[in-house]
Amino acid sequence: MDGLLKNQDYRPRLIDREVDELMQLFGAVKIEGPKYCGKTWCAQAHANSEIRLDREESRNLVRMDHRIALEGERPRLIDEWQEVPGLHDDVRRAVDDSGTRGLYLLTGSSLPPQEGYSHSGAGRIARVHMRTESLFEQGISDGSRGIGSLFSAEDVVAPAPDATIADIASWVCRGGWPAMRGMSERACARLNRQYLSSVFDEDAPRKRLSASMARNALAALARNVATAATYKTLRSDMARGEDGTVTDADVVKYLDFFRSMYLIEEIPGWDVGVRSKKHLRTKPKRYFADPALAASMLGVSSTALQADTQLLGLLFENLCLRDLLVYLSASDGFQDARVCYYGDDTGLEVDFVLQMPDGRWGAIEVKLAEDKVPAGVANLVRLRDLAAKNAAQRMPPPSFLAVLVGRASYAHGTEEGVKVVPLTMLGP
Repeated sequence: MDGLLKNQDYRPRLIDREVDELMQLFGAVKIEGPKYCGKTWCAQAHANSEIRLDREESRNLVRMDHRIALEGERPRLIDEWQEVPGLHDDVRRAVDDSGTRGLYLLTGSSLPPQEGYSHSGAGRIARVHMRTESLFEQGISDGSRGIGSLFSAEDVVAPAPDATIADIASWVCRGGWPAMRGMSERACARLNRQYLSSVFDEDAPRKRLSASMARNALAALARNVATAATYKTLRSDMARGEDGTVTDADVVKYLDFFRSMYLIEEIPGWDVGVRSKKHLRTKPKRYFADPALAASMLGVSSTALQADTQLLGLLFENLCLRDLLVYLSASDGFQDARVCYYGDDTGLEVDFVLQMPDGRWGAIEVKLAEDKVPAGVANLVRLRDLAAKNAAQRMPPPSFLAVLVGRASYAHGTEEGVKVVPLTMLGP
């Protein structure tokens, strides 16, 4: 549906259909995600009235009388709902009292303290995670190879849109922020730096955290992007320039802060069942909500990344994860898929494993360019062979094996049964 508040400059997002469907099933829908990713404009496209609690005058009024937030033409958008403690429970009660679906849209860029509400709203308030724009939403990917096509037996040979290493480095450094589309890379870099400064200098102190420690902690995550860094590693990196000892408790505290701001994505290790759990890597791999944030924290430009293809490869992996998560959330039958990674003590690593609720699974390796595809194919075949040995747990064979490639001339299948898919062709 189109709400009365839809901005004339709003570019439809893949998440729009999911919001529409959830509004037909639940009394309210909560759109969560990092600041600046487009949540408010998305919600306005589905709303007929709104109240913006990022404005002090509105917050003060609602703190005196919560009914002000709830009254208005439905669906009603309550933007930055977490700014008023107790409002979440009022929305839940209003949904219960009405028995009507599609009443409210809630948007928020941070999670409130647990004491901010007494009930999760399960069954009444649906949650949807919005991310920055994927390459498909930016018009860079043609979307001709959807998530569903990975699970099909068909291998399509098709030419890919042109992409150079310089292009990939630019996508990484610009990011997928909707408001930055069409800006120069220099302007995007400045905005990314300002974005992060507001996190450190405004958001962290509001949570009674040290701005300098928050900066050090996010820099540590950037230096270890796309890895399962231990607390010991993060502690060591966070201690740079700090007086005193950094503890595990400090690491946990700042990781919690970044999660609450939707700045990082964590994916768990996957147990193929062929080895003892103690031999598997179970620590989560950590990525950024957008690869441009990691590039900004590291102080690298697209030119610098072209000279450091190892770092570019890690940031490209971050970009691939963002796009995968966006496409899964927007594709019928795939919203409940889990994204994991595989790593064991033999040195075998596979970047992503998609685990479906019905037991189907597929594995993905990420490679920057075509010359690295054979290495990705070899890892995927090893994982498939390990799964085949798991007769005791009846591990099914993978539904697909795929290599996601940055720079590639065409999509095709290999003789080992692995799909080679340029990221410029992937879509929902």
